[in-house]
Amino acid sequence: MLFNSTEFLFAFLPLALFGFYLLGSISRARALGWLILASLVFYAWWRPVNVLIIAPSIAVNFALARILLRLNQNEGSPGASKAVLLLGIAFNVAFLGFFKYIDFISGAINDVFGANLVMRHIILPLGISFITFQKIAFLIDVQAGRVRSFTLRDYCIFVLFFPQLIAGPIVHYREMMPQFHATSLRFDKENVAVGLTLLLFGLFKKVVFADNIALFVTPIYEHAAAEGGTTFLRAWVAAVGFTLQLYFDFSGYSDMALGLARFFGIRLPQNFDSPLRASSIIDFWLRWHMTLTRFLTAYIYNPLTLWLTRRRVAKGLSGLGGRNTTVGAFIYLLMFPTVTTMFISGLWHGAGYGFVVWGVLHGLYLTINHGWRLVAARVWRDRRSYVRIMEPVGFVLTFLSVTAAMVFFRSPTMTSAIDLVRGIVGLNGIGLPEALLGHLGPLAERLHAAGVVAESWSLQDFAKTAIWISVLMFVALACPNTLQILAPYEPALGVTAQSAKRPIGSIAQWNASLPWAIAVSAVAAIAIVSIGGPSEFLYWQF
Repeated sequence: MLFNSTEFLFAFLPLALFGFYLLGSISRARALGWLILASLVFYAWWRPVNVLIIAPSIAVNFALARILLRLNQNEGSPGASKAVLLLGIAFNVAFLGFFKYIDFISGAINDVFGANLVMRHIILPLGISFITFQKIAFLIDVQAGRVRSFTLRDYCIFVLFFPQLIAGPIVHYREMMPQFHATSLRFDKENVAVGLTLLLFGLFKKVVFADNIALFVTPIYEHAAAEGGTTFLRAWVAAVGFTLQLYFDFSGYSDMALGLARFFGIRLPQNFDSPLRASSIIDFWLRWHMTLTRFLTAYIYNPLTLWLTRRRVAKGLSGLGGRNTTVGAFIYLLMFPTVTTMFISGLWHGAGYGFVVWGVLHGLYLTINHGWRLVAARVWRDRRSYVRIMEPVGFVLTFLSVTAAMVFFRSPTMTSAIDLVRGIVGLNGIGLPEALLGHLGPLAERLHAAGVVAESWSLQDFAKTAIWISVLMFVALACPNTLQILAPYEPALGVTAQSAKRPIGSIAQWNASLPWAIAVSAVAAIAIVSIGGPSEFLYWQF
């Protein structure tokens, strides 16, 4: 069931809330049980067999977590506890690998060795990547003693809570369950007002912004896959347009998830913080899919770096030492774990060569960024001068790097991705709409002489594409984001008016007033009218 579907918005959600509030006035256990049942219905709606697939995984993880908890409480052998944890991680990785990667692995073997392995074409259970990461994090937290007690009901709510079940945010047990234990289970006008505003803003971003720019971006990727020869301007439209589409699609989903959770009195963690404004790739990953960055850092990058550091120190070699870091230490302790982590990130996003390349590219971007910071600290001592010059330069480099890498993320094949990259750097020539060249008079002849070719790109589509990209760039770069607008009401965990990175004026901050009621009503009307076209949240496929 999609958040942007009429059956979800006008049937499932009202029934889920009505049952929750009604039973909440009688019994907490019944209200939470209703929420688990509603989440199962939500997950089963598209394909009921999904529940039968995911249920055994939930049962196995719960059993392993209980074993880990007993070992901790009885001060059992650390070796036994570690063995159970490794078994749990292996089970989850194997479970994810079978459903998501078996065809990719078979295809890679066929490509490399000329084998003829049969593709299974297994239908991927919705949100399996998010659910798997969340279950792995839970096992690690139990083994580390960060979770000291839990029941089957609590575990099911944590894993199945439908606002974040399919595409995150990726949450921790310790930040969610205290809220479920403390929530009033009653209708709260502030929670409903804030939740409804978040839901409608997110819906608008999805069905108005993301879906409309997709109409102009998708044909370019289809052309690159079918024919190739994508010219410079079209290639950049594909790169920038898809970056904007994915941002508004996924941040729209995240806003809707935050709003839906708020209806139940729950605050989910922030997942986006205007990432396209980032002035470095490090800053970008602190703003983009923030809960994934948190997971990758805590459960992959940090343990890997710590293990490598201990090995290096045991050999009597130096570690990372700021300005005194050696090249060997940098490669061994920073570059290798960074690229490895982002390789896993790329593979987690999708079973395809393009996702792997995208992940490795971001690993290299981050490595270069860290290396530059070490060099700049030595050669550029004037901090004010550095910030004044490098912030705008860093913004441009980051935006270009992120959008260029998105070509690999979106392209259906590596051949089409390479064609688009060739177009981005100008190797496929430069083209303009034939009708536009016809209006340029003598200038058109000069452009032809310079190698500019006429393309069968209607002037109307060209103008609409330019307008949509300009509007979305303005919104992404210049306007306050949803959480800044709602910051006084803590729309996400820890997001307050004081914590917002860019405080905004009171006129742009949401409040319970007639002008804002009219504005939100207009957003709702436009979004609801726009529902109905072919549209799915991009991250649901992961």
